[in-house]
Amino acid sequence: MEENKNEEILDETGEDCEDGEEMNAQEPEETQPEEAQPEDTDSGTVADGDGAGTPESGAQEDAAPQKKGFFGKKKKDKRDTQIEELTDRVQRQMAEFDNFRKRSEKEKAAMFEVGAKSMIEKVLPTVDNFERGLAGLTEEQKADPFVQGMEKVYRQLMTALEDAGVKPIEAVGQPFDPNLHNAVMHVEDEEAGENTVVEEFQKGYLYRDSVVRHSMVKVAN
Repeated sequence: MEENKNEEILDETGEDCEDGEEMNAQEPEETQPEEAQPEDTDSGTVADGDGAGTPESGAQEDAAPQKKGFFGKKKKDKRDTQIEELTDRVQRQMAEFDNFRKRSEKEKAAMFEVGAKSMIEKVLPTVDNFERGLAGLTEEQKADPFVQGMEKVYRQLMTALEDAGVKPIEAVGQPFDPNLHNAVMHVEDEEAGENTVVEEFQKGYLYRDSVVRHSMVKVAN
C-alpha cells in the first residue's frame, strides 16, 4: 500500500513539472524598450549627435514658399481689380467720345443743311426773275443773241442748283399736299379733279427732300 501511494505522488509531481515547463515555454520573453531619441517639437530641431540644436532644412523650405505664395496671391488679386477698373474707365471714355463724335457730326450736318437752305432761299428770287423775264419774250426777241446768252446763264444756274440737291416741286395736275403746296386760291372747276392743283403762281423747291419754299398754287374743289 505504501509503494502505491509513493508512485501516485511521483506521478502527480511529474505531471506538475511537465505542466510548469509548458507554461514557461508559452510565456513571451520580455523585451526592453529602446531608448527614444529626444526631439524638440517646438523649435523643429532634432537632438542627435552631429546636428543637435539646428533647424530642419525641409521645414524651413516648406514654410517660406507658402508665405510668399499667400502674399503673392493677395497682391495679384488687387492688381487684377485695378486693371479691371482702369479697363472699364477706358471703355466708358471711348464710348462717350464715340457718342460725342456722332453727335458732333450730326450737328455739323444739320448746321450745313440750314446754311445751304438759307443760301438757296436767297438765290431763288434771282431764278424767279430769270423765269419771268424769259417767259415774257416774243419769238423775235428770243432770237436775239443777248437773250440767248441769258437763257444759257439761266440753264447753267439751274444745273448748279440741281447738282447741289435742289429740285422744283411738281404742282400743276398733282393732288394738293399741304406739306408741299401753299393754297392761296380756290376755284370751282368741273373738269379738274377734286382737290387738285390747277395753277401755280410761284414755283416751290426742295433741298434733299426738305422743303426750301412751298409752291404757291390755285386749287380746284
